[in-house]
Amino acid sequence: MKLEVKQIYKSFEQKEILHGISLEVESGKALGLLGRNGAGKTTTIRILMDVFHADKGEILLDGKRFKPEKSKIGYLPEERGLYPKRTVLDQMIFFARLRGMNKEEAKKSALKWLERLQIGEYASKKLETLSKGNQQKVQLATTLVCHPDIVILDEPFSGLDPVNSQMLKEIVHELISDNKIVIFSSHQMSYVEEFCDQIAIINHGEIVLSGDLKDIKKEYGKNRLILSAENYTLDKLQEKLKEELADYVQIKEQKKDFLVLKLSSNQTRKQLLDRLGKADIEIERFGTYEPSLNDIFVAKVGE
Repeated sequence: MKLEVKQIYKSFEQKEILHGISLEVESGKALGLLGRNGAGKTTTIRILMDVFHADKGEILLDGKRFKPEKSKIGYLPEERGLYPKRTVLDQMIFFARLRGMNKEEAKKSALKWLERLQIGEYASKKLETLSKGNQQKVQLATTLVCHPDIVILDEPFSGLDPVNSQMLKEIVHELISDNKIVIFSSHQMSYVEEFCDQIAIINHGEIVLSGDLKDIKKEYGKNRLILSAENYTLDKLQEKLKEELADYVQIKEQKKDFLVLKLSSNQTRKQLLDRLGKADIEIERFGTYEPSLNDIFVAKVGE
């Protein structure tokens, strides 16, 4: 399957919120949908879910108009949407039946997911009696109870401790391996980097960067190097480079353990290495700089 969002526009009270959003994702792949608070991520997701109607644009599934009511979609919202005073199992069955399952298969699937997430003992408990982390696991189980083909996860790791986070990571990897379409939205960039082949960054209602994450990292790291020295602290190394190698490199950033440098356009790595040796800089680390997704995100939307 291939899901395409094409040139989506949306206004509320005559204020345009989305300005031509376009993105796509295929089965067996995860798309990281990123943006600052208020950038338009949730509005885009709600249009995809047919909660809101777009003013302009279209959404296609395998080249045909996407009809959410005819597709199996699992949506985990950032804000919890379950009923605190109802028992866990009853409301999971309720939501599964809303998505077309009969009572028997809904109960079977619900119990399976509760056991998979190690919360089967709470099936007959009211949701409000559970811890925040276990409530999040119930919400995830409810998202997956209908065996969805399209899974939308908005801040799924919220409230989870490291052990439960690892469990959720395994489930997300399983969904991708099972050829599901996964749309993953989170401010925790390490998770996005782990799961997502593609990213789309929204800023002020527009896509400001999208594409293959590996290619994007390669482009952002172009002509950038990392350097640390055994005989200089990073502060002293910066001074040394500015004094003696300003024609070779620019200092772009200081990380915890190394400097990020940009090689001058008329210089090569070999020339830089030779010059570092002549400057009596004993190299500890030297190599290509690969920016983190967090670095790229801040570069695109930081203000």
